[in-house]
Amino acid sequence: MEAVLEVYKRRYDPLRPVLCMDETPIQLIGETRQPLLTAPGKVLRVDYEYQRLGVCSLFWAIEPLTGKRIARVTQRRTKKDWARFMEEIASHYSHAEKITMVLDNLNTHSSGAFYETFIPELAKPLLDRFEFVFTPRHASWLNMAEIDLSVLSRQCLSRRIDCMKVVEQEIHAWLGERNAKGATINWQFTTENARIKLKSLYPTFED
Repeated sequence: MEAVLEVYKRRYDPLRPVLCMDETPIQLIGETRQPLLTAPGKVLRVDYEYQRLGVCSLFWAIEPLTGKRIARVTQRRTKKDWARFMEEIASHYSHAEKITMVLDNLNTHSSGAFYETFIPELAKPLLDRFEFVFTPRHASWLNMAEIDLSVLSRQCLSRRIDCMKVVEQEIHAWLGERNAKGATINWQFTTENARIKLKSLYPTFED
């Protein structure tokens, strides 16, 4: 936890950017009956019954200090999907010496994923571009990307969408608007706060 919080204290450095990355499944849901049209200003009437049409996955990264966001929608959420997303992020930061990535400690987030996806001559240089800082298990709230995904869910995905292509279009439209605004995240929780508010997580010592 403190390792993550210390990363969040770093000053902005374009050569060593700090990003947060998260991923989430998105259910594809269709209507079984056409929604009823209503008068302007009235809430659209939809039937409670719906049709499940599968799941797609969203990979999401944000640079909290600049508000830059990168997204990829995939059919699955495998090691190879994650490694390819890391490759995409690296291409956006070709000028950077090292990219610090805060992310959850999942079994798909491993150095081996690079070697399962790319030939060694490509995997090693790509892996070396990153410094991975993992959140503790059961503490994904430390990942700022989760905050951004919560806003995305409320503003963009809080309705039934039945097609992965439409999901992708909607997400990238929202992402483009947020990037244009430069909407950043002002993280306030510090190591000092943690040692007070989460005191029960620390070991105790006798005088």
